[in-house]
Amino acid sequence: MAYFENIDKINYEGSKSTNPFAFKFYNPKEQIGGKTMEEILRFGVAYWHTFTMDGSDPFGSGTMVRTWDKYIGMDLAKARVEAAFELFEKLDVPFFCFHDVDIAPEGSNLRETNQNLDTIVSMIKEYMKDSKTKLLWNTANNFTHPRFVHGAATSNNADVFAYAAAKIKKGLEIGKELGAENYVFWGGREGYETLLNTDMKLELDNLGRFLNMAVDYAKEIGFDAQFLIEPKPKEPTTHQYDFDVATGLAFLHSYGLKDHFKFNIEANHATLAGHTFEHELHYARVNNMLGSVDANQGDPLLGWDTDEFPTDLYSTTLAMYEILKNGGLGRGGLNFDAKVRRGSFEPEDLFHAHIAGMDSFAVGLKVAQKLIDDKVLDGVMENRYKSFTEGIGLDIVEGKTNFHKLEEHALVLNEIKHQSGRLEKIKATINQYLLQAYAGE
Repeated sequence: MAYFENIDKINYEGSKSTNPFAFKFYNPKEQIGGKTMEEILRFGVAYWHTFTMDGSDPFGSGTMVRTWDKYIGMDLAKARVEAAFELFEKLDVPFFCFHDVDIAPEGSNLRETNQNLDTIVSMIKEYMKDSKTKLLWNTANNFTHPRFVHGAATSNNADVFAYAAAKIKKGLEIGKELGAENYVFWGGREGYETLLNTDMKLELDNLGRFLNMAVDYAKEIGFDAQFLIEPKPKEPTTHQYDFDVATGLAFLHSYGLKDHFKFNIEANHATLAGHTFEHELHYARVNNMLGSVDANQGDPLLGWDTDEFPTDLYSTTLAMYEILKNGGLGRGGLNFDAKVRRGSFEPEDLFHAHIAGMDSFAVGLKVAQKLIDDKVLDGVMENRYKSFTEGIGLDIVEGKTNFHKLEEHALVLNEIKHQSGRLEKIKATINQYLLQAYAGE
């Protein structure tokens, strides 16, 4: 059965195209810096937002029109697999991602849930044999069900800790069976609402124990995927333990996990933490911890996780600058953890949204590569920090000085000369590169 029968395969037609079902800037075979766009961007489709999200929000019921929703239970799960691989093929994406409950419904107990998963995983595996689309990462949903009301690995209830561990165990087995490149840990309820009833030390220690057990089990079964932590500061909890990359990195250091994890960074989570998207990417990159990206954006007028498809070219450019400086994403990718707006309820809107996101990152890639080739920001940095390449500055960098010598230097200074940061000029230059890329110059 065809679920998108009126939509053909999406092809690249160039910036002058008026076809709404065509890429204007994303040309998967175009070479950028010696690699194709497809190789660099490694786009992925998020199963949850694309195939299970119904458009409901705290103020209204679902609005999405999905032909597969006429089914229920396991029949619905199977129909979603069929629809998914049809969309993957027509978008020609190399990857997809899912939570366990996205692909199969929970049963009356864990054993039945696992049986449901086995059935759908077997079906996905068959579809993957004839598809170019592979599994970028999978994960376990340890936050939606009422059993996780007080958390999962950080729950005050040891039975819940055990249940969450069993779900992760199954998820690692599924990841291995489907050849996942990565496995993601997002602590949806690993945090607290109030410190008045929270033993933070015990909860963090338990989370450390939990993740170390996951590392051990992956080794036991020979699952060599990259493990990823996905930071988020709040929502649904008041404070989540994976607040941002810096907090997550400190946690990994504390529990001996730094060598086993990198970060899956989401744009909207970054802004909820009070950071820019590029800040989180940069912090991960300079600490050699950038693993993968959830590509979306938030609404600056709204204070929650809106998960919009990325269309801000300035943001995608700065994001791709960090990713290129990182040498790419390795085994990671750009997963569209994004959902169409509640008013965009028709099936074809799924294609419009993905085309917009893929084109936006294609523009960002081209502009970022040009900025790197022309050493635009490198030149800014070199000039701004020149004082640390000679004299007392070089001594500081090379560890050849101390407070005594620094005092001697400071005492003979008559005045300290500064240079302008020229931020406006830098932004104007980036705008110029963006407009040149659009014009094809």
